[in-house]
Amino acid sequence: MDFSSVQNLSLHLISSAYQRCRLSDQICRISIALARSSPSLLLSISDTGIGSCLEEYQYLKFSSADVADNWGICTCDRYELSFHQPYGIGSEVCLSSSVSLDLLLAEVHSFLQKMLILGIPDVAIRLVAEDGDVPGSRFEKVFLANECTPLPISASNLELLKSGLIGYVLKHGNNLSNKCNDCFPSWEELKVGSGVACCTENRLHTELVMEAVIVMSNISRENTTCIREYGDKTECQVLYFKDFSPHAISRSCMKALKSTDWKKYGLNLGGIVQQEGCALLEWENLPSNTHIDIVLHSYYKQYPTLNTPRKTSQVDRNLVKKAVKLSLDDLKEKNPGLFLSSRALQIRSYAPDLAKTIAGLILSSDDSDFQGECFSLLGLQSQEVGTENVENCIKEKIVSVIEMNDKEPHKTKEVAPFLFVDDRVQDMEFQENNYEEDE
Repeated sequence: MDFSSVQNLSLHLISSAYQRCRLSDQICRISIALARSSPSLLLSISDTGIGSCLEEYQYLKFSSADVADNWGICTCDRYELSFHQPYGIGSEVCLSSSVSLDLLLAEVHSFLQKMLILGIPDVAIRLVAEDGDVPGSRFEKVFLANECTPLPISASNLELLKSGLIGYVLKHGNNLSNKCNDCFPSWEELKVGSGVACCTENRLHTELVMEAVIVMSNISRENTTCIREYGDKTECQVLYFKDFSPHAISRSCMKALKSTDWKKYGLNLGGIVQQEGCALLEWENLPSNTHIDIVLHSYYKQYPTLNTPRKTSQVDRNLVKKAVKLSLDDLKEKNPGLFLSSRALQIRSYAPDLAKTIAGLILSSDDSDFQGECFSLLGLQSQEVGTENVENCIKEKIVSVIEMNDKEPHKTKEVAPFLFVDDRVQDMEFQENNYEEDE
């Protein structure tokens, strides 16, 4: 594993510390200290997770040098790894004097904020940074998981991921440290959907899991003092995690997002770009105050060895599409009327005229018994009968039927095939035979 920068090596060591804590199944602590002391910058990481050994680092490379071969060396332009006791295991990296303390602190801080999306209910992280040449420059922060939506340690990975993404959204991502009460008076106003897709590798008897969580929020801009700037475009940020660690989104994931049938859910994708390891989706038909955040997480349910080869990019792409589709279906089912397909939206646009026509036929009838039966079916009392009330009641019932039938064919007993497209054929994409290696 080759690292092109000391920042990447540092983030990998922090991720390793988190993995040791996650696997320990008990409350753990991770301490990260950045200290500038001319002429070098020292990064120290310690944790109370399960033990480790030198072999864990023997494949790490930096600037064409093996970490294991340089064990115990710490000079201005090199680095050192060492174990710490009695509080657990740790590492120290003596960085080059050219490394910026502020830049490294910003990258570590951003990395830890993303780590919180995983939930990590049993891990507390303490970050300390200080420049010995600048008095009063000490920075200290403690990261606690599930601050916004507390969950028990026994919660599933998916529940923790949902809670973590909700907290990320409530804090406007990495822009703010605390929940923004101005934009989000209550986190319960958020709309959340989730889905899980799995694929089994028979040869290794392992199961590759792809989890997807979607959070939709509507931010009121009236009487707000929030410091976050909002543009005219409605963008969706897609974060990607692999094996319980933040990861740059892969090409296969980008292809999956681009080929997802968003129009089925009433979303018009205007464009997709990769930025700072994340994917940004631009919607053409959503109000600018509506925001969608998506997180993807792939991992092996039973990880056999550290050197297990990952699935091909084609399988990853299929799993992403399936997980995203399931999360959209879940969000749609929990929020009737949300994410209607373009076909359903077109049909719903005719509801007012149709309701007006039906109401006119009922009210113009000379048969009082017929009118009374119609009013009874509509749930209207005699004192409520009026042109506007009858039209609104009929329109609501038409819209309700349209929304109810705008779902997967297997979820309803009767579907009008001439109104709604049967897209079950999309599920057959898991059987595609075009395997291309992930780059």
